[in-house]
Amino acid sequence: MPEPTYTNKLSHFFALLKQSLRGGDHDYTQGSIRGAIVLLAIPMILELSLESVFAVVDMFFVGKLGPNAIATVGLTELAITIVYSVAIGLSTAATAVVARRTGEKNPDAAAHAGMQSLLIALMITAITSTCGIVFAPDILKVLGAQPDVIKEGAAFTRIMLGGSLVIILLFLINGIFRGAGDAAMAMRSLWVASALNIILCPALINGYGPFPELGLKGAAIATTIGRGIGVLYQCYHLFKGKGIIKIKLWHFKWDVPIIKTLIEVAWPATLQFVIQSGSWIALGILVAKTGGTDATAGYQVAIRNIVFFILPAWGLSNAAATLVGQNLGAGQPRRAEQSVLLTTKYNAAFMTVVTMVFLLFASPIISIFTKVPEVHHFGVLALQIIGAGFIFYGIGMVMMQSLNGAGDTKTPTWINFVGFWLFQIPLAWLLAKVLKMGPAGAFIAVPVAETFIALAAWFYFKKGRWKEVKV
Repeated sequence: MPEPTYTNKLSHFFALLKQSLRGGDHDYTQGSIRGAIVLLAIPMILELSLESVFAVVDMFFVGKLGPNAIATVGLTELAITIVYSVAIGLSTAATAVVARRTGEKNPDAAAHAGMQSLLIALMITAITSTCGIVFAPDILKVLGAQPDVIKEGAAFTRIMLGGSLVIILLFLINGIFRGAGDAAMAMRSLWVASALNIILCPALINGYGPFPELGLKGAAIATTIGRGIGVLYQCYHLFKGKGIIKIKLWHFKWDVPIIKTLIEVAWPATLQFVIQSGSWIALGILVAKTGGTDATAGYQVAIRNIVFFILPAWGLSNAAATLVGQNLGAGQPRRAEQSVLLTTKYNAAFMTVVTMVFLLFASPIISIFTKVPEVHHFGVLALQIIGAGFIFYGIGMVMMQSLNGAGDTKTPTWINFVGFWLFQIPLAWLLAKVLKMGPAGAFIAVPVAETFIALAAWFYFKKGRWKEVKV
């Protein structure tokens, strides 16, 4: 048989690309692993990109309302971190369990598990929404807001926290879709939510056309409505029952064993996000104390660029999680392992490219966001130093998500805790404060810690105990 030509390979790739965006039912437990990675990863990359649009759009329009509005959004985002943590934890658990049942060719059990995760979400959001609505001013005060910020921003915080239901459901239901292998549906729900947010945000803030001028409160309403419509879109396709997940009335029956399993998988995944977020906040505080406002600004600009550039890597990692879960469910641990190793190869190659971009073009990238020489200096420094460890970051990311996809969320949690809190933060403090290296010392601690985390994750992955986890 003749070797496929470059043109044929390119045609095949574009055919897969079109198929990945169209979505549908695919069996990821057989056939080409490369094809499975493409079909899953591309929609997941676009989904993550669209999720980031919310923050960018809100900050763009809110930024025009003045410093109090900006402060309110920033402080509210800190409070909402708890909601995001729960959402990511439940989403991880739903993906792992639904993927396992899908791989077992038991779509009924997959749908049942998905609905049990929704029941958990409803209970949690009843608490978070109530607390947000009732205690919004107190939450802002605890976070350090000045009286004028509280007066101006309490309504924004109340609406955002009060709407925590749609935040958690948007993440969770997309986790169900990803577990079932329908990454395209998860992507389209974010398209709907993001498009509405982009339209409604300026309209409700500024009072365009028939819309009232609501200022900062309008931004919260726009975001909540956008996410809410996205959830309705998800529910329509979830309950319509044309995909793998076909919802029946009995799926809503309280099932204690499944709920227990979901919680056992979810709480370590939630803690993972808290550990990671907390470490970055601690690092930011250290940068501020050793480098002042300019260093902080440069660091924040660099971080926003880092998050944007590594979104494809996260998409690949999430694809690996789904492939692991489904292939373990199908009784094919070898294929699950092969999927992870191939995804790791792709991710390492991609992150190598990102590393070269940051090393060679950090200055013009940072120049897009700031012209202040001191801020530019620290931004470039952060981008180049942190970017130097991206190859290991890419490897570790796939390993960690693969363990999560297998339902072994406790191992990545412990690796994160040791890597970030017992290694990265003490090392950053030692370099920045004790050895007087300033912000550069804090930046150096990041690639060193990420290398440690990647090696630890690789070690536990190769031990293979994740193949025996039951969910």
